[in-house]
Amino acid sequence: MERGRMSRAASSRPSELPMRVQDTNRMSMVYTTPQSKQPSFGKLSVAKCLSGTSERRTSFFGARSSGAGMPCNSTMSGFGGTEKIKDARPLHDKSFVQQCIRQLHEFLTEQSYPGTLSTKTLQSPSTKEFVKMFEFIYRQLDPTFEMPNSKVEEEVPAILKALRYPFVLSKCSMYSVGAPHTWPQALGALMWLIDNVKINWSLNKQELLFSDFCEDSNNIEEGPEYNKLFLDYTSETYAKFMRFEDTFDDEDDAFLNKLKRLYNVDEPLLAAMEEKHQILSAEVERLEKESQTDRLMTKRMERVKLQADLKKLQSYRSSLDTFMTNLQNKDLELNDELENTVSHLETLKHERNELQVLLQNQKFTPADVERINREKRELQQTISSLSKSLEDAEQHKWNEEIALAKLKEKAELKLTEYHKLARKLKLIPQTAENACGHDFEIRPFESGPGSTVQHKTQIQMLLRKLISDVEEENSRLSNLKLSLDESNEQVNSNIMDKSNDLKQMKEQIRKLDERLDCDMQELAREEQDWAAEMESVENHRKLLEKKVNFGYGEAVQQLKAAQQQYHLVLQETNEERRTVANNLASVFTTAANHLSITEKCLEDLHSRVQRVCSKAVEEDEAAVQKLWETLKTFKSKANSL
Repeated sequence: MERGRMSRAASSRPSELPMRVQDTNRMSMVYTTPQSKQPSFGKLSVAKCLSGTSERRTSFFGARSSGAGMPCNSTMSGFGGTEKIKDARPLHDKSFVQQCIRQLHEFLTEQSYPGTLSTKTLQSPSTKEFVKMFEFIYRQLDPTFEMPNSKVEEEVPAILKALRYPFVLSKCSMYSVGAPHTWPQALGALMWLIDNVKINWSLNKQELLFSDFCEDSNNIEEGPEYNKLFLDYTSETYAKFMRFEDTFDDEDDAFLNKLKRLYNVDEPLLAAMEEKHQILSAEVERLEKESQTDRLMTKRMERVKLQADLKKLQSYRSSLDTFMTNLQNKDLELNDELENTVSHLETLKHERNELQVLLQNQKFTPADVERINREKRELQQTISSLSKSLEDAEQHKWNEEIALAKLKEKAELKLTEYHKLARKLKLIPQTAENACGHDFEIRPFESGPGSTVQHKTQIQMLLRKLISDVEEENSRLSNLKLSLDESNEQVNSNIMDKSNDLKQMKEQIRKLDERLDCDMQELAREEQDWAAEMESVENHRKLLEKKVNFGYGEAVQQLKAAQQQYHLVLQETNEERRTVANNLASVFTTAANHLSITEKCLEDLHSRVQRVCSKAVEEDEAAVQKLWETLKTFKSKANSL
């Protein structure tokens, strides 16, 4: 039985944990069950007050003790440091924000939020609506809370700071809560406050505090002794934790000793079993190393079967121990009942003896006894008749009370419907928007029926006046709507006219764009023609140069031939020499004149082509500039329209 209890409560000692700053995987003590731990010999379960994240949870056990001024080992800002914790929640993710809005809407709807509520309103609420939602949620923690009418922008951050909200909600953000850059932070603060409300509800329900600690209804951990020990341990360690202490060695040792006394732990037996387990484990490892593979697998399978049988035997033994404990408890209860019955029997015997002695010693005659009996019967008849009349009167009273209760219930239902409708119409409370300072709330059974009728008459008069005011306002708004509809139709007709004008302007602009494209294409074609003409002129010049060079070379060759022949025909006549010289001079003169004339023609043609190209380019640039000015003019006119 001790081993079963130890296996359910086994865990490591809390003093073996590191400091709370380095431990980022802590679990809440309220939701930790001893059955979720793995069994280990010689150690008991000690649940710890640990948080689920690195953020500081809000304390619902009161403010910090005097140890709040002591130096702290932790570097977290939630414990008094100056560093700010970075919010790990994806508050700028649209899907996360929409999920938070749905959860906020569900919470407010379930708790019967009195104000106007819709998912569209929660997308960007005003500061007034945010303050109403904050006040409603905070009242789940403190029903007596009343939000002040002034400086609510300072009050909300101060309340969150007092609740130790780990992040900063600035006072400036309260002036524009519905803005896209401030609403996610405000929404995160509301979700954090809702989580605290739910945690507070779960802590207030005592039946849920240790409901998951064990599955067996006869387990001792559900008894008052274990709950008292556990609650004392958690309160002491939490008090030290709020005083910035990270170790709880003394409390751990005291709690372990109390648990050992409660479970009747036999430490020598546990130590011997653990030592025996270590020896057997070493023997198994040695045999596994020495044996072959097939034999090793066989032995392992046998060991698994034996372990399964051992677990079954242990569970059967624990169930037998539990059954035996239940039988012992029943035996003790029956013994107590038997002793009580025996003592009661002895008391009755003693009373009977006393009555017999009194009967024997009495001095009444038989006539006196008969008279007393007759009076006794008459008194009994009178008592029975009076009892019957009393029962009839009580039954009549009960019927009247039932009828009165039904009438009260119907009246309260009608009154609830009236108050609900009045809240929807913003007539309640007295400071509501449509109340105009009048009290429309009906309070029955306070000052008597006469005052109720008078109050009802007064409220009916105020409501009739309010209905007439609303009808007048409705008629005024209807007339205003008709005038606005007429003006809207006129504006729509003006818009249609302007749109038609705009379409015409766009059509003109399109035509101008097409004309501009045609002009640009024509200009490009002319440029291509000019380029082709320039190319033909260049080819002609090259051809002329080639011909001139060819004629000059031929003349040089002829000169050489003539010089060679000069020596041969030197003896010829001078006339022939002069004739040859004259012929050569005329050839050179003709070639030089032809070359100069060709160069002059090329220069004149080049200058003329340049003038024509520059003139055409200037004319095209002027035409393009004029088209751009026309386009800008049309655009300015279109924009002005």
